[in-house]
Amino acid sequence: MRYRSLGTSGLQVSVLGLGTNAFGGRADKETSIRVLHHAVDSGITFIDTANIYTGTKSEEIIGEAFEGRRQDVILATKAGMKRGDGPNDKGSSRYHIIRELEGSLRRLRTDYIDLYQIHAFDPLTPLEETLRALDDLVSSGKVRYVGASNYSAWQMMKSLAISQSQGLTSYVTVQPGYSLADRGVERELVPFCVDQGIGLIPYFPLAGGILTGKYSGGSVPSGSQLDKNPNFAQRMDSERLALGEQVAKIAAELGTTATALSLAWLMHQPAVCTVIAGATREAQIDDNVRAVELQLSEDVLQALHEASEAFIYGRPFGQVARRK
Repeated sequence: MRYRSLGTSGLQVSVLGLGTNAFGGRADKETSIRVLHHAVDSGITFIDTANIYTGTKSEEIIGEAFEGRRQDVILATKAGMKRGDGPNDKGSSRYHIIRELEGSLRRLRTDYIDLYQIHAFDPLTPLEETLRALDDLVSSGKVRYVGASNYSAWQMMKSLAISQSQGLTSYVTVQPGYSLADRGVERELVPFCVDQGIGLIPYFPLAGGILTGKYSGGSVPSGSQLDKNPNFAQRMDSERLALGEQVAKIAAELGTTATALSLAWLMHQPAVCTVIAGATREAQIDDNVRAVELQLSEDVLQALHEASEAFIYGRPFGQVARRK
């Protein structure tokens, strides 16, 4: 395994992380715990979750899996998405952030979070309020570092400016959707991260499995995103499916898998500190880990760039197409 700094912080994280939004859902508790332990045994230290994943089951399972070995992992969780029907059950107000942190700490069976992330920009709460609340949590020792998810470049820059001007803890990372099939962040967010020293943490790195080659020829494997969630079909346009086949072809020529190649491509991109890849089976961890030592030549990087260049300007993968 290789390790990188989390942004400009001194914290080292595995270049390959583990996404856990399927734990307690597509993967039952026993399977999830096996996957977690296998990931750590394979050198993965960065474990990413959120308070909303599978109705809090993901955090609960992680807490059980690492009770007694908390020091082996870097835990990252999030708050800000809707957790109920009340007016304060979402957003990044001081009220909501502190309440949700306490719940995450209980479920994760720990007294601190390594990276606490605001799940989405909240236009109704002043950034000063959010950042002061996060600063208090860092000062209390309940949070080590803070980051954002789904923020645009201007939202991140405004956040940094407020933190720096008021002496508050600053975001060290941002977590966007990013893959060969979703390169829109390269227009503004990636240059911002390079300039400001912000660590980039891609999610959806395999575009829901499209970049693994599993959907080649129109097949729908049992247990896949499309098999479990038919609504996922709205994200599977013909252009992305064609890209998946191209990536699989390039991978075969290199003697590797489409999964490893797609993850390795992200690891070669500027500002990326760790790549969040999900897994519901131990074998998927083994396939993902292949990416870590996969060095890509300039010719391969150019071929992948040309195959996916259109997705710098395309619809974000996480955005469902509007019906005509």
